[in-house]
Amino acid sequence: MVTEKGFSSKRTVPFLLLGILIFGVYLYFLVGINELFAILGRVDLFYYAMAVAVLFLTIFVNSLSWQYFLRPLSVKVPLRKTFLFTWIGTFVDLLIPSESISGDASKVYLMSKESGESAGKLVASVVSQRILAIMISLSSLIFSSAVLYTINYELPASVLNLVLLIIVGTVVTLFFIIICILKETLTQKVIDTVIRFLVFITRGRGKSDSLRTKAAKALTAFHCSIQLLVKNPKHLILPVVFAIISWIFSIFISYFVFVSLGQEVDFILITIVYSVSVNVESIPLGIPAEVGLVEILMTSLYGLLGVEAGVAAAITILIRLLTVWLRIIIGFVAIQWIDLRELAKNLRENLF
Repeated sequence: MVTEKGFSSKRTVPFLLLGILIFGVYLYFLVGINELFAILGRVDLFYYAMAVAVLFLTIFVNSLSWQYFLRPLSVKVPLRKTFLFTWIGTFVDLLIPSESISGDASKVYLMSKESGESAGKLVASVVSQRILAIMISLSSLIFSSAVLYTINYELPASVLNLVLLIIVGTVVTLFFIIICILKETLTQKVIDTVIRFLVFITRGRGKSDSLRTKAAKALTAFHCSIQLLVKNPKHLILPVVFAIISWIFSIFISYFVFVSLGQEVDFILITIVYSVSVNVESIPLGIPAEVGLVEILMTSLYGLLGVEAGVAAAITILIRLLTVWLRIIIGFVAIQWIDLRELAKNLRENLF
C-alpha cells in the first residue's frame, strides 16, 4: 500500500503547530486579531472560489506536463493516474521537509508500481520536470525584476537583495543539477556516497552490493532516458508549454485572492512575491511547507511593496489556505483512495 510506511504525525504535527504559533504571534503584534478577522470577513466568495478552481487547473496542467515527459520514454499510463500521483507528490512535498525530493520520490515509486517501468526512466521524467520548473521560476523572477527596472519602479533594498540572493542561489543549484546529469561518473560518486551513508546508519553492510547493483541499473536507465529527451527536442515542446501555463495559473491563484478582497495590485509584484516565496519554501529547514516562515515572509513582502499590513496578512492567510492546507487535504484523500482501491483488489484476489 501507499501508506504502508506511513507519515509520522509525531514528527509532522509539532512542527506545523510551531509554525502556526510563530505566525500567530507575528500577526498579534503586527496587525491585531480583531482587525484581521474584520478584513477576512469581507472576502468575496465568488472570486475566492475562482482561486480554488485555478488551483485545480494548476495541478491538472502540471500533470499534463509530466504526462508528456513520460510519453517519449514509452511510459504509458492514463492521465488520471498521473493527475492522482501529482496530488500525492504535492502532499508529500508539503509534509516532509525535503521539498521536491520527497515528492518526486513518491511519484517515481507510484508510477513505477503502476507502469512496471524502471525507476531510472521515471526519475529522468521527474528530474526533467523539476529542472524545467526551476528554470521557469528563475526566468519569471528575472523577467519581473527587469520589467520593474524598465518602468523605473524601485524595489525596496531589502526586497531587491533577497531577489538577487535567490537568483544566485537558484543558478548555482541548477548548475549543480545539470552537471550531475551530464557527468555520469559524478552522479555515480554521489550515489555511492549516499549508499555508504545509508549502510552506515542502518548497519546493513551485507546489502551494500545489492544496493549498488540496483543503483547502477537505475543510473544507466536514467542517463539513457535523459539522452533520449535531449536528442529529440520536439518532444519537449508540450511539456514546456504546459509547465509555463501551470506556472501562470499558480500566480493567478494569488491574483484572485487579491480580487476577492477588492484589492488592486500590479501582477508583476504578485509574481515577485510568489517566486520568492516558492523558492524559500523549497529550502528544507525542517518545518513542513515552511509554515510560519513563508507566511511571515509573504506578509512582509506585500507590506514592503505597498499593501496595508492587515490586508497583506489576510491575503497571505487566504493564499496559504489554498496552496498548503487545501492541497494537503486533497493529497491525503488521494492517498486514501489509492489504499482503498488496493485493499479492494487484494480482497478480490483472496476471496475469488
